[in-house]
Amino acid sequence: MKLRNWQSECINSAISNYKNVKKHFLTLATPGAGKTLMASVLAKKLYDLDMIDLVLCFSPSSIVAQDFGKALSEQFQAHFDGTIGAMGNSYTYQGLNTLDDSVWRLFDRYRVYVIFDEIHHCAGSNIKDANAWGKSIIETIKENAAYTIALTGTPWRSDSLPIVLADYCNQSKKIQCDFVYGLKEAVRDNVCRIPQVVVLDNDQITIVDGDESSHFASFLDLLSQGVIPYSEVVTNESVIENLFHQANSKLDNIRTTNLNAGGLIVACSISHAWQIQLVLRQTFGQTALVVTSDEDTPNDLITSFRYNQDKWIISVGMISEGTNIPRLQVCCYLSNVKTEMYYRQVLGRILRITNSSNQEAFLFMPAAPELVEYAYRVAQDIPDGLSKVKFTQMTKELITDITNDKAEDVNDHFVKDFVELAPELEVTGSLVQHEISEKTPVKMKGTLGPIKEEYLMDFVGKFKHEQLEIKDFELYQISNNSMNKLNMLNAVVV
Repeated sequence: MKLRNWQSECINSAISNYKNVKKHFLTLATPGAGKTLMASVLAKKLYDLDMIDLVLCFSPSSIVAQDFGKALSEQFQAHFDGTIGAMGNSYTYQGLNTLDDSVWRLFDRYRVYVIFDEIHHCAGSNIKDANAWGKSIIETIKENAAYTIALTGTPWRSDSLPIVLADYCNQSKKIQCDFVYGLKEAVRDNVCRIPQVVVLDNDQITIVDGDESSHFASFLDLLSQGVIPYSEVVTNESVIENLFHQANSKLDNIRTTNLNAGGLIVACSISHAWQIQLVLRQTFGQTALVVTSDEDTPNDLITSFRYNQDKWIISVGMISEGTNIPRLQVCCYLSNVKTEMYYRQVLGRILRITNSSNQEAFLFMPAAPELVEYAYRVAQDIPDGLSKVKFTQMTKELITDITNDKAEDVNDHFVKDFVELAPELEVTGSLVQHEISEKTPVKMKGTLGPIKEEYLMDFVGKFKHEQLEIKDFELYQISNNSMNKLNMLNAVVV
């Protein structure tokens, strides 16, 4: 397979750094650029140069670990499963603390090359400020590995802690990457698609609380005042129907030329995922594959969807960072995770260029203030500098009148949030999902926020859609000004 220019440049840069006695190499490459292939080819080149003996890889999810194992196997023409004769193994970060001494003894006997995918999950400049995964890396790998490469598409953490193995400028606090390949370059090189964001809003919202009624002219107005939790918006069937109507129409249009183009719907909980599937089936006559941690073989379902021509897949956190399904071109963001890191990683699922004639990429989302701000920042591509963002009013208006009675006491039900996300993922704010069915209580994860005991939410106005067409991009960096902005945002409770 022919390497892209950036991949060849990154490989040559890494080898040069290693030969100059620099053990650790940090690569920032935009989601969808091809980090897996680059790191696998680099590992093989180091082996051919007699610089390493074995390769170990760590990633944030089992599906990504499988993909890395497969890519390494293809390069080395050998198995990567840790058995006798293997050239190494591919693990998840969750498994770091469960590895036995037989693995760690490899570092004493062999020159081990370690690949860290999505390294931003691992925090710590030292043991004192490290999270669990970062601590394991600092204690057992940092000094004992022959060389390491750390990969990321989002070079910061929501809690502002330093990323393990990364260097920061003392004065500006800017992360110092050894190689940077930003979204601007990826679009220029025809490596990534240009994302377009369609924002769903409503011009007349009524909240009834007992004898009192409150009216709001937009989701931005409603959510900015914290009247209701955001989870009540993304689980409202009117919102689901209107958002999906737009997304499905766009996907149908793309599939007239790209027959296998697919769509991803990101839900906020397992029960929410099944609620969305029910709405799609009953209202639109559409089928959708639901993939959650409740399934017996979720990775097999994802792999099957990757290569078939099915239209829609619904998940919570299993199809986020690093999951490679290039045929995805449309995404409905109905998650109640409102961190910029997660938003960008989800957006990255629809950015991978394929050989198809149509390379459009659309993300549909409710008009939550934070998400709209992230859309602006994607256009600016972090940090400073203005990009061209075009707002286009959608010509088709959808009218709905749905009342949802949310009178259940939250103590009568359990909620389940983010069961599929890595336990080290930072989540801020109120993460609340009312159970859809009263028959099946589920476990509770996340943080409960304030909930009104009883209210009615009416969407009686016209739904509006605004389209942000992103025309220009800047390099991924973290300037002092941007770090200050991120720190201010992180201090705000969502």
